[in-house]
Amino acid sequence: MPRVHSRASEKGFAQMLVDNGWTLVARDGPRVLGFLSRDKRKVHALYIAHHARGQGVGKVLLDHAKQASDALSLYTFQNNSDAQRFYLREGFNEIFRTDGAGNDEGLPDICYEWRRA
Repeated sequence: MPRVHSRASEKGFAQMLVDNGWTLVARDGPRVLGFLSRDKRKVHALYIAHHARGQGVGKVLLDHAKQASDALSLYTFQNNSDAQRFYLREGFNEIFRTDGAGNDEGLPDICYEWRRA
């Protein structure tokens, strides 16, 4: 993925998410396994460290967000087929696709939404 923001800008955005209490971090002792950042119904980021993938960490983080909201939305890149399978398996529905003109990276993406039944 192309870098479109400076490290300082990325750090500032990440700090804002943490400061506002919108980030949940999964740890195994001192090791970070992953995190989920959201603002009410919008998931800004779900990242799982390579060494922790396939172990249910993403599901635990996403389940926590689902418990706190009646609906969630998020975007993933169209070339991220692993994420697409994961979100569909977790009950998200594809809402629409874009050509990437509206995101910072300029890469085609997909909007997904989950709603409590």
